[in-house]
Amino acid sequence: MVRYSREPAVQAKSAKARVQDVRTSYKNTFEVAAAIRGKYLKDAYHYLRDVLDHKNIIPFKRFYGGVGRKAQANHLKACQGRWPEKSVNHVIALLRNVKKNVKAKGLDLDKCQITHIQVNRAQNGRRRTFRAHGRITPYLNHPCHVEMFVTEKQEEVKKGEGEQAVKVSKKKAAKQRLPIGV
Repeated sequence: MVRYSREPAVQAKSAKARVQDVRTSYKNTFEVAAAIRGKYLKDAYHYLRDVLDHKNIIPFKRFYGGVGRKAQANHLKACQGRWPEKSVNHVIALLRNVKKNVKAKGLDLDKCQITHIQVNRAQNGRRRTFRAHGRITPYLNHPCHVEMFVTEKQEEVKKGEGEQAVKVSKKKAAKQRLPIGV
C-alpha cells in the first residue's frame, strides 16, 4: 500500500490519487497545485484547460524569481504568472485518475472538492554538461511527487435558534472566578 503524507478525515467520503517521479519542474508543479487547492473537481479541470488555452493563468506566488508580470494574474491577487503546460498536463492526468477513483467509490462528482494536494521534491536526475577548458559540471533536472485527495462536501447544517452565549473578556471572567468579598 502506498503511503500518503496524511489521511482524509472521512475515508468513506474521500478518494485519493498520487504519482511519483514526475519528469516536470517541481517549482512549476507546486504553483499549479496551489492554484487548484480548495476548488471543486470540475472547476479545477476547467481552470487547467483554460490555462492550456492561455485563457487563464497560474499565479506564481512562491517561486516567482524572474517570472514576468502579467495582467491576467491581477484577478487572482498576484502580479506574476505563467502557463506551465507540462506541469498542467501532469496535474490534469492526476485529476482524471482521482475522478475515476471517485466514480469507483460511488461518490457524487459535483460535490467533490480538492481538500489536499501536495507536491514534494523527488531525487534529481543527474546528467553532465561539458564546459570550457575541459571542465564538466552537473546538469540536473528537478522532478516531483504529487498526491491529492478529494472529499465529498456535505450539506451545511444551519445554526439552531437558541440563546446566544454572552461573550466575556478574560479580565471579567477572572474577576467572576474570584471568591466573593475579596
